Amino acid sequence: MMNKEYSAKWEERFDFFEKYGSPKSPEYKAAYKALTFGKRILIGMNIWAFFFGFIYFLILGLWRKALTLFGINVAIIIVVSFIVEGLSLSPSILNVVSIVLNFLWAATANYAYYLKEKKNDQGWNPFTGVF
Repeated sequence: MMNKEYSAKWEERFDFFEKYGSPKSPEYKAAYKALTFGKRILIGMNIWAFFFGFIYFLILGLWRKALTLFGINVAIIIVVSFIVEGLSLSPSILNVVSIVLNFLWAATANYAYYLKEKKNDQGWNPFTGVF
């Protein structure tokens, strides 16, 4: 098996996860609070996943988690669309919901990739250890 080279950003993320565990663990939460704002963004969010969600997950090889999150996104958008139409609410609510869903992609990408690369987790649940 070949050792893979990772960028400095990914190495820093992986080291943080190795040392403090999953994002829902108390150790992680305490260490995360002690980080600077920039480091919090680096560890806790992924800008590429925010803008390119499904495609970025596929590029990382997280196709199962990508399909799961995509299905969740579609279901939420459909339900919210019916609610917006049924109650004659402002369509801009859909924009807000879409932004929130993009944050969902961004918040799960780093730990999901860590699980795939370091723990060989090929599961379908994108929220493993996150929420």
